[in-house]
Amino acid sequence: MPSLRLYWTFARPFTLVPPMVGIFSGSLIGYGASHAPFRVLHVGLAVGAAAVLNAASNGLNQICDLENDRINKPHRPLPSGKMTLGRAWAFVAVTYAAALVMVAAVNRETFAIYAIAALATVAYSAPPVRLKRHPVGSNLIIALIRGALLKVAGWAAVSTVLASVEPWYIGSIYFVFLLGATTTKDFADIEGDRAAGCITLPVRFGAAWSARAISPSFIAPWLLMALGSYAGTLSGNHAAISALSVAMLVWGAYVIYLMNSDPYRLVTEGENHPAWHHMYWMMMVGHLGLAAAYLIH
Repeated sequence: MPSLRLYWTFARPFTLVPPMVGIFSGSLIGYGASHAPFRVLHVGLAVGAAAVLNAASNGLNQICDLENDRINKPHRPLPSGKMTLGRAWAFVAVTYAAALVMVAAVNRETFAIYAIAALATVAYSAPPVRLKRHPVGSNLIIALIRGALLKVAGWAAVSTVLASVEPWYIGSIYFVFLLGATTTKDFADIEGDRAAGCITLPVRFGAAWSARAISPSFIAPWLLMALGSYAGTLSGNHAAISALSVAMLVWGAYVIYLMNSDPYRLVTEGENHPAWHHMYWMMMVGHLGLAAAYLIH
């Protein structure tokens, strides 16, 4: 029987942190904007459910990507033979159900958003839809789940998201970021993705073109953030949002330089490439920085 450590590895714990931070920061933003009561239990359930749902999505993706991973990531539990498909499916079923049960105790809006996100993860990984096979569909669905809906769901755990455009505008900022930034994970997987019929941007257009194509996503979101503050759409502290926008613009320009100065390093180094690490930390700082701006009065 697989050990708990093996299930933990299968869940890919490193990837569980960003959605937790995204939900928590979204709840802080919702609290700062609406001044609704901050219910710690509700927020805690939403944050925990984000990690559990992401673990379920990771598990399903590894099941559906078994052919790819035999080439790209043979050390993972399934291609290495350390875990059976039956155990993997059981893990996925339990975690999907657990995540939805957790948010059912929060409120209807949060549950609805999580349910949509859960269905979207299935559409991303599993046949017959398997949007992962399509370069545009793949990026759109990840940007929706881990960008737009993440922030909206965090807000919904504290206050309604149906009374204002603000949570949706905030979600659009992170949607635009991940629309391009999510491709950074695809460069190192070209060989396996091509063999399995997953036509990502790097598979179809090559490393150099793809690096140029995703570059605007490291600039445009922070322009949207600044514009939202100046237009009054974002109610957080104007000076703090402006400072965050400028810092992220400079950071994004540096990441663009790293990617385009030698795009083929993205293929050979993959998750070890500095641009990938910067993308990850930009997302975290963007989440927490905007939350801080909403707590400053």
